[in-house]
Amino acid sequence: MEARNRKLSDWYHKVQSGEIKLPRFQRHEAWDRQRICSLTGTILRNLPLGITLVLDVGDEEKFISRYLETAPETNVKVHEHLLDGQQRLTAMWRVLHNNYERESYYVYVTEFDEYDADEEREDMTVCCQNRWEVQGKDGRRPLWCDVPAQCLKRGLIPTHLLRPEDMQSEINAWIEDAVGPKKPTSVVLEELQAFFDFKQRVIARIQELRAVLANYNLPFLSLPAKTEKSTALDVFINMNTNSKPLTQYDIIVAEVENVMGKSLHDLEAQLNERCPRVARYAELSDLVLTTSALLQGYLPNQRGAWDMDKKKLVENWPLLERCVAEMADFLNAQGIPDAERLPTNAVLAPIAALYATVAKSGDKRGQDELMLKKYMWYAFFTDRYENAAAGHAYADYIALQRVMTGVPTDDGKIVTEADVPIFRDRKLADLDQLMQADWPKRKTILGRAILAVLCRLGAIDFATGQQLTADNVANRHYHHLYPDGLLKEANIHSFLALNCSLISDRTNLTIGRKDPVVYLKDRYKWATSAIVHERLESHLIPVKELANGGYEGRSEADKNKKLSDDFQQFIRRRGELVLAAVQKLVAGHQLSAKELFEQ
Repeated sequence: MEARNRKLSDWYHKVQSGEIKLPRFQRHEAWDRQRICSLTGTILRNLPLGITLVLDVGDEEKFISRYLETAPETNVKVHEHLLDGQQRLTAMWRVLHNNYERESYYVYVTEFDEYDADEEREDMTVCCQNRWEVQGKDGRRPLWCDVPAQCLKRGLIPTHLLRPEDMQSEINAWIEDAVGPKKPTSVVLEELQAFFDFKQRVIARIQELRAVLANYNLPFLSLPAKTEKSTALDVFINMNTNSKPLTQYDIIVAEVENVMGKSLHDLEAQLNERCPRVARYAELSDLVLTTSALLQGYLPNQRGAWDMDKKKLVENWPLLERCVAEMADFLNAQGIPDAERLPTNAVLAPIAALYATVAKSGDKRGQDELMLKKYMWYAFFTDRYENAAAGHAYADYIALQRVMTGVPTDDGKIVTEADVPIFRDRKLADLDQLMQADWPKRKTILGRAILAVLCRLGAIDFATGQQLTADNVANRHYHHLYPDGLLKEANIHSFLALNCSLISDRTNLTIGRKDPVVYLKDRYKWATSAIVHERLESHLIPVKELANGGYEGRSEADKNKKLSDDFQQFIRRRGELVLAAVQKLVAGHQLSAKELFEQ
């Protein structure tokens, strides 16, 4: 490795010509405005920055590469890969073109500031002005940003005037527009001399800023072209983790490119385009790694992703893509609309990986998917995945795979459903546990599991009559059936999963302290009593127990006692209905709210 010096103007021209590019596995642009301003200010004050790392390319690129953000795509021969420093160089390239979508950057020069309404700034501060477009009108706001005279009046010199290239005509035009309003109309010698002196100071200051920037030294370490890919990758990882740690996926992406010369980002983008429903349930990167690890017989976690064969990950991509797509279809059919309503993501990789084993069609497919249903609902209504989720998921996957294929263990034992750890070692939650389950928005497994049963039944909206689907779930809100305000007055905990339903309007903001059914009657104009029951029962809401009320006119103690008793009866009855639904689900039966109420 060799340390070298390089002027910023040279870095600029290498980006401009396309001689320097980024390995495809590098993160995309991530710096915020504050860091961009700080970087530019550091350079203009000629203060040191951290060192940059490049890899000489030689005759052939070792990694799939891409251009820096907004840099021209020249298709010339690449000389260097930028391994570390892309945020700095990208920020400088874009600041020097002022081509950010929502902001413009300026250097503040105190001696030119004649505007009293701005905040106080130190000389040579680099500042950012937010930009926006007004619908139906041309141009960006605020308009003064595009008017040189208004900028100069505020002491602001646009950073795009500092580009280290031949642009004198552009600079001259800006200066003429900027100082033009100050040009005297008279021929008084003193006034003309003051004007030309002012103009010369503006010219000199811009030239000074341009010289500082162009000659700024940004040193770098250079890895020779003969460096092995694995070595370059190790250096890249070690240097990057000193600032913002790489994610597991970043590193796996790098390893895949090292082994296969293919971009995992591109494969993931194609997967998302072909199967957009998959991304409803998890980050594609995480799902790809955990599922691929299981398919290769490794734990569905970071360790498994490290240990698995990266070449096989790419070679098995068509199978992986089919598996995760079928997993998403399965979850949707089971009434799980998205990740926010998923009780535990520990089931995703096992279900996806098992679709490599599930029969393609016929009775066997029905049997296999029945096993998946039982597995999923057991995962939701037991504590199997509260701890050590990856190890438990691996053990369950291996056992379920053997049940589906009939392949015996190494000692010749045929594995049956009773041998699957989640069925063998865990019991479904009982009524008392359901009654204590926490509010489903708080991401507890059992709380979300109860909500999942209600989603499975369709959860007809109180007002619109629409069934809950993946397409409209984003419009639903978590609603207290027994109002929080009413229960709070009696010191009764209201945030229970069995006191929750998903409906489309923000009733919690206006619900007040009315009795539950009184509130519902006031708010919704239902056509018939049958419609009332149909919509409420689709949420497994026992209407009789919800209709308790009559708290007005009672003493405080009497009211609180009755409210507590009524609420407990409601929670118990609804818990019984949910428990009955769960027992049907794990047995593979279809769910019907009407049948559950008739039991």
